[in-house]
Amino acid sequence: MHITGPTQQPVEDELDVLQRLLPLEGACVLELGCGAADKTRQIAEKTGVAKIVAAEVDEVAHAKNLQITDLDKVDFVAFGAENIDAPDASFDIVLMFKSLHHVPLELMDKSFAEICRVLKPNGLLYISEPVFAGDFNEVVRLFHDESAVRQAAFEATKRSVERPEWRLKEEYFFKNVVRLEAFAQFERGIMQATFMDHQLDPDLHAKVKAKFESYAGPDGYIFEVPNRVDLLQKVT
Repeated sequence: MHITGPTQQPVEDELDVLQRLLPLEGACVLELGCGAADKTRQIAEKTGVAKIVAAEVDEVAHAKNLQITDLDKVDFVAFGAENIDAPDASFDIVLMFKSLHHVPLELMDKSFAEICRVLKPNGLLYISEPVFAGDFNEVVRLFHDESAVRQAAFEATKRSVERPEWRLKEEYFFKNVVRLEAFAQFERGIMQATFMDHQLDPDLHAKVKAKFESYAGPDGYIFEVPNRVDLLQKVT
């Protein structure tokens, strides 16, 4: 398994990647760490999945998700990957969008075991993780350096692939585009995320803002973010 992707990565929308790699039609799906449910909505509205169980541990985000009333295919629930409240062999597909590195380090292996338990035979685990590189990462790392937790997520995935209950079906690298209009948008969405507790002193805040502003262009702030997808299959 690679630690970083090829230098030449296609720029794609992740929904396109998802639809190409996964048999979504009629699938029963578990999404772990659904956040604000943006991906959840895309999948529910634009693919043929039968059902999505969208799990989130952040209480603020979960409370907001429970107010969503127009996604009939989706059930919003509150639990983490290490303690999935579902029977054995319940799901065809499990999705983790940039959420594995948020699992506590000591619970990552247990999370893989839980995911394996709730997947049906030959079920698929789709793990999408940001690669620790790129201009957007250079801004974020000034106040939130995720190099260690992202490496831990990679190592946990590698350990799982080495176990007999899993096989690596595919590894894929791509870039998604993040478009922002102003620093205030970055501040609200990233620096003030409810699942984080970023307490920046004035000097660091100014440094982050200056770095962000250095990427200004005629169309705002456009970042290409590198990602790695590991597609694992449960071995029967």
